[in-house]
Amino acid sequence: MLDRVRSLFLGPNRFYYVSTSVLLVWMFVLDTNDLSVQYRLYTELADLKAEHEYYRHKLKELKQERAAVMGNPALLEKYAREKYYMKRPKEDVFVIVDQDNQPIEK
Repeated sequence: MLDRVRSLFLGPNRFYYVSTSVLLVWMFVLDTNDLSVQYRLYTELADLKAEHEYYRHKLKELKQERAAVMGNPALLEKYAREKYYMKRPKEDVFVIVDQDNQPIEK
């Protein structure tokens, strides 16, 4: 095996084998866009695509919720009270929180 590798680099076509080897080492190890960088960028792209899909789904939910709320004044008031803690004049609002100081919602 070692003799065969040695004959490749010492044979008549050694220029091609050596230059190809140097090029491959350069491309896969030494270059600024080597395999590790390409893998990191690929995983980052996959994460960004997943995040994009998540936000598209949330946007769709918000549009449906907005369409339901805007058509009904009673539901609009309920939404404003629950989500933004709005109140009428001279009215007190009590927010019940759990142990982690997070509001308890039903």
